[in-house]
Amino acid sequence: MRKLKNSELDRLNVEAFKAAKKTPIIIILDNIRSLNNIGSVFRTSDAFLVEKIYLCGITATPPHKDIHKTALGSTNTVAWEYVKNTLDLVEKLKAENIKICAIEQAENATMLNEFTPQPQATYALVFGNEVKGVAQNVVNASDEVIEIPQFGTKHSLNISVSCGVVVWDLFSKLEH
Repeated sequence: MRKLKNSELDRLNVEAFKAAKKTPIIIILDNIRSLNNIGSVFRTSDAFLVEKIYLCGITATPPHKDIHKTALGSTNTVAWEYVKNTLDLVEKLKAENIKICAIEQAENATMLNEFTPQPQATYALVFGNEVKGVAQNVVNASDEVIEIPQFGTKHSLNISVSCGVVVWDLFSKLEH
């Protein structure tokens, strides 16, 4: 088996990406402090044609060399916007009939493997701070809390890993 060269992967160029039909997923980063995590979320969002990323609170914005290092150009393809207050954004998106899902460990959370997205719905996935998680007021305002099942000794995953797991899961469920 031969590894493929980048030129053989048949990827979209920037213009084709921007014109492509997007997956009905929006990502909200709630006070993410790691620039590498932010860049990784951009790259995942590019891979699965995410509609938009909202960068909230202390979350840094492009252009920044440490975001660029992991984003590998995806800050030029994925639509993004900075919004200071995460809760204000969540309330605005809810008014637009977008389903808000906090990705968090919480009472009565739905396990990701048991979550079934509604057809024709757009989902905004909220990922929280590396230490404190999604702010409680944002969890309270969410339509759903989704938890990633974990079976080892650690109580959490890195936010960029969590984003990859959840976006892939929703992408695969929405595509089928």
